[in-house]
Amino acid sequence: MTDTVVITFPQEARGRPFIADALAGVAEPVYLADLAEGDREAALRGASAVLGRNTAKELRAHEPALLAGAKLIQFINAGVDFVPLSVFPAGVPIASNGGAYAEPMAEHALAMVLVAAKRLMVEHEALKGGVFNQHTRNRTLRGRVCGILGFGGIGVATARLMRAMGMKVYAVNRRGVSEEPVDWIGGVGDLDYLLAESDVLVIATPLTPATLGCIGARELGLMKKDAILANLARGEIVDEAALFAHLQANPRFFACIDAWWIEPVRHGTFRMDYPFMTLPNVVGSPHNSASVAGTGETGLRRAIANIRRALAGEEVLYLVGVEDRMM
Repeated sequence: MTDTVVITFPQEARGRPFIADALAGVAEPVYLADLAEGDREAALRGASAVLGRNTAKELRAHEPALLAGAKLIQFINAGVDFVPLSVFPAGVPIASNGGAYAEPMAEHALAMVLVAAKRLMVEHEALKGGVFNQHTRNRTLRGRVCGILGFGGIGVATARLMRAMGMKVYAVNRRGVSEEPVDWIGGVGDLDYLLAESDVLVIATPLTPATLGCIGARELGLMKKDAILANLARGEIVDEAALFAHLQANPRFFACIDAWWIEPVRHGTFRMDYPFMTLPNVVGSPHNSASVAGTGETGLRRAIANIRRALAGEEVLYLVGVEDRMM
């Protein structure tokens, strides 16, 4: 019997040959959007694996329960905190696409940090007003410490760029160890040390019950007064009110915000409860750090590679444990 991978989200015609090629010799792709109403249930019951984006919208209320025989439910997204995962049968492995878009996101982190360190937006605005502020010093990254909270694919890719800039790399992950060269690494209990030592802090950890609000007023107070915080992960990891107050009280502290608290993809709208963009020590972008040409294909390739591991009985990457699920 041939294994099948059910793709729950609509896929353009140009992407289908790529998916077929990536699964060649292992499984046949089945596109849920192509099936007649009466064929959906049979396809889901017989699925060897599932590839989804937002299954809350792609599957009907009774359909997740049909996947009890699947070897893996694989998401194309790096973050799945906004997808209800408790609806799937217990025991079926679920994986995010962690690190799938790591390289462009790491570049984005470096770009935002450089904009902050070199005061580019501040001086750009000053020049618009006719102020030639040549003698206010900006900062170099060389010799400073880049702290990375979450040392998976994005964290590692960021570390490599920051190391090339001459920075030391400190990191925190759950295991407290890493195969990637670092100057220091600790576990989650070492977060305070990471915060105190970092000149730049890059947040690249998934949003889970454990990381929700883990950077609040106390944690911000541990950081250097002129530190740069860059959040490419999820807004909710940082307390919004505490960050705004900290930025107001510490004008040399910069926040680079790519991930916001209320965003269109996850919440249907964009909103900030505090006027961050009125502050000169904020660099903002619309959560587009992964939005570069070719990322769609890269994400598919890495997600399908994980599905191939599952079907071959190999170790699956980026499994989402029950304790890490937000919904």
